[in-house]
Amino acid sequence: MTNSQAGRDLDTSRPHSARMYDYYLGGKDHFEVDKKAAAAVADAYPGIFVCARENRAFMHRATRVLAREYGIRQWLDIGTGIPTEPNLHQVAQAVAPEARIVYADNDPLVLKYAERLMRSTPEGRTTYIEADVNEPEALLEAVEASGVLDFDRPVALSLNALMHFVTDEQDPYGIVARLLAPFPAGSALALSHCTPDFDPDTWEKVTAIYTDAGTPVQFRAQKDVARFFDGLELIEPGVCLGHRWRPDTRTDEGPKPTDAEVSLWAGVGIKR
Repeated sequence: MTNSQAGRDLDTSRPHSARMYDYYLGGKDHFEVDKKAAAAVADAYPGIFVCARENRAFMHRATRVLAREYGIRQWLDIGTGIPTEPNLHQVAQAVAPEARIVYADNDPLVLKYAERLMRSTPEGRTTYIEADVNEPEALLEAVEASGVLDFDRPVALSLNALMHFVTDEQDPYGIVARLLAPFPAGSALALSHCTPDFDPDTWEKVTAIYTDAGTPVQFRAQKDVARFFDGLELIEPGVCLGHRWRPDTRTDEGPKPTDAEVSLWAGVGIKR
């Protein structure tokens, strides 16, 4: 982290999706403008808190499955957001201490807390880069320049709750394909994506709130989320609701989330 980066002013005049997500998870690293916009989303869609938690839980499970069952030892996590423990590298390194992780985000506030993402095991390595998913070639160049990942070995590309912030006009499917292109066979894509499939009217309201806040969004149907995995071999159970993807045995007796509350498609595919 350079001094110029660390000292760059944060824009607190408009809400930011990463800081709103921090609010959904019960964090404290957000501003009043973020809280106001996030509260408006919660008024329209009270399930947002469940959705955020289930998204995080999917990331944990997908990371463990890739490490344990597929031998993945490298991750590129884009749209990292504000650190929330356990972070991806902590999950991966709990299985494989030698795992290497590069985090990427375009929010200066995430950069401010990046040291939380760099507490690697001695055997492994982590780093953080400031980059935009809409510029995949520049992002990959920055990843390669970091020296953390070896592009000759399999890499898991982690895109959790990110691609609904990339509209069709921005070529989301092309972006994902370009990000995966340099990675060898055995690499993986782990992706989750909010959906209006279970309550279109509510998600139309959520779309309007984000758009009015200056963050265009496009929440997609299951068939459109599945397109991100074109050319990959989906692992079981395919593209399904986040809480149904390889669920851990639940030990609590509390109410289970409904499909409409979760409203998040998720899947993992392997490059062959």
